[in-house]
Amino acid sequence: MNDLLRRARTLRCDPADPRAVFAHRLRIGLAVAALILILSLLR
Repeated sequence: MNDLLRRARTLRCDPADPRAVFAHRLRIGLAVAALILILSLLR
């Protein structure tokens, strides 16, 4: 469990610039949405 939490922390994006945080979250959200769309189309 500790290893999993450590890996999750390394994936986190915590820069001081709020614009960079927003852009990172937007990219992650779009990637997840595209993955869901692709998986739903393959069904």
